[in-house]
Amino acid sequence: MKKIIFSFLRQFLFWILFFDLTRIVFLLYHLPLLLAEKIPATEITGVFWYSLKLDIATTCYFMVIPFFLLLLQSLWSPRWFNYINKVYMTILIFAYSLSAAGELGIYAEWKTKLSYKVIKYLSHPSEIYNSAESGTFYFLIILFVFLFLAGLFSYLKIFYLDIFKEKRNLIFSFCFILIVPPFLISGMRGGIQPIPINQSQSYFSKHNILNLASVNNLFNLYISVFENLPNFKKDPYIFMDQEKAKRIVREIYTSPKDTTISILKISRPNVVVLILESWSADLIRDLGGEPGITPEFQKLEKNGILFDRIYSPGARSEQGMASIFSAFPAHPVSCITVQPDKFVKLQSLPQTLKRIGYHTSFYFGGQLIYGNIKSFIYFNGFDKIMEGSDFPEKVARGKLGVHDEFTLSQQLDDLDKQQQPFFSALFTLSTHSPWDQPYKKPLNWGDNEHEYINAAYYTDHCLGDYFRKAATEPWFKNTLFIIVADHSHNSYRNWEAQSKEYHKIPLLFCGDVIRDEYKGSICHKLGDQYDIAATLLAQMHLKSDKFKWSKNLFNPFTPDFAYYSTDDGVGWIRNNAYFSYDKSTDYYHALQIAPSIRDSILNEGKAYLQLVFSEYMQD
Repeated sequence: MKKIIFSFLRQFLFWILFFDLTRIVFLLYHLPLLLAEKIPATEITGVFWYSLKLDIATTCYFMVIPFFLLLLQSLWSPRWFNYINKVYMTILIFAYSLSAAGELGIYAEWKTKLSYKVIKYLSHPSEIYNSAESGTFYFLIILFVFLFLAGLFSYLKIFYLDIFKEKRNLIFSFCFILIVPPFLISGMRGGIQPIPINQSQSYFSKHNILNLASVNNLFNLYISVFENLPNFKKDPYIFMDQEKAKRIVREIYTSPKDTTISILKISRPNVVVLILESWSADLIRDLGGEPGITPEFQKLEKNGILFDRIYSPGARSEQGMASIFSAFPAHPVSCITVQPDKFVKLQSLPQTLKRIGYHTSFYFGGQLIYGNIKSFIYFNGFDKIMEGSDFPEKVARGKLGVHDEFTLSQQLDDLDKQQQPFFSALFTLSTHSPWDQPYKKPLNWGDNEHEYINAAYYTDHCLGDYFRKAATEPWFKNTLFIIVADHSHNSYRNWEAQSKEYHKIPLLFCGDVIRDEYKGSICHKLGDQYDIAATLLAQMHLKSDKFKWSKNLFNPFTPDFAYYSTDDGVGWIRNNAYFSYDKSTDYYHALQIAPSIRDSILNEGKAYLQLVFSEYMQD
């Protein structure tokens, strides 16, 4: 009977140690990021202490099957019961090793853990492969194999005990079933307290990378999948009475005067929207970034209006597309572009302009299937859609598709033949990993984001060439260029993914069509990417009331606020206040609000998310 007790305890200990092994690999893999953030070693070691309760809870779930096997073996112990145990544990070791390796790559790009949202992207495995640098992809494969073999070998050779021909002991079996299940159930819940354990138990640091390292991978995935899916047919973001939320949001948008500053020389300009993949505000000198990364963008500012307080509501390209073209804010859990039955109800900026005679086109050097963007773009009614597979075979490509210089050149060639007025959008590619752009890499700094800033330097160089060529075309003088990021990206400053700094993006209106007195100016309005629709339409003297989430940034009386969504919560920014909140952990990543207005500001942000998600959930 001692063997059965020892077997149970040793298997339990194995999981605690194996979880920590994967955690060590995670921390070593992201060591450059830890060093860049100058995190003290003492704080890093806290990961192993604060992870313990969640690891114990996960282990208790894992040990349910071994418990029943050991209980049976205390009564009857044929050898094949051992094989069942080995197969079961092998599957779990395989699954956890895979999650640990996958999380290494996901965190580097998305600053998040494996979740329900991430799992949905596995329906397009080729996109996952293409989005990763080849060296990184194969290195993660090697790490996965290492973790799996190390875990399996140590389990079989060190921790596992064969149970065979044990003497039957009914008293022991009775005590075993009396004592162990309550222990397992208590461990699953994290104790006997009323509220079961959740991920917040592992949060302890201002450096979110340490918090995420502490949270057990599969426990987090379990919560994300099995807690979110059952609630998917109802709004999980109900913070208050719906009528109260509507009243709060209505007050947020209330403007004392409906007017606008007219910045254009004509009311029906051509419009070209250049959507920059993953551009952070930290790439732009005049948005607080280091100089020298995007010198061509800096030149363009002299011929336009720079918005210096604009944020991306989401962190994915498909969320950016919904925001730019339909003025629909991003939200947690999913994205409206992946559900055609929902996005067909949205307004469309291209369709709005088509109704008044605009000819439309869309260009992208990659494949639009990712995030169901292709369906959404087609819904938007573009007359011409050109993606990677539509370009001639002779055009140079990288792993993700056609390089930016060739996509931009193709658009210019086509616009020369395009009937005016036109609305043309182009989505760049080269500032997405694997950074295989065909240009020099002159920036020898940036630490963990060295490749990213050099990719931005390349795209910026392409923009410079693009505008120099465009300026020679007869349609240029009547064209408004809107340059905006689809979302932000981790920068050399390594902001937390939930922070407002991480979500800050560039937005520039430029072109000869802008009145001379406004060229080179900066608009300080606080706003979002999805404010482009109302801002543009106001300049064209067109109604924008159907784009209800969008506000006119050139109206001096427009309220200043910005919203963004996090993995499971909301970020909310006012001139004098800001917070970032995660619902699943009931955790505030940031809370910079004066006590006198704290309740009202918190209610604003939560009411906003509640109504955005409520609209998304509507059939």
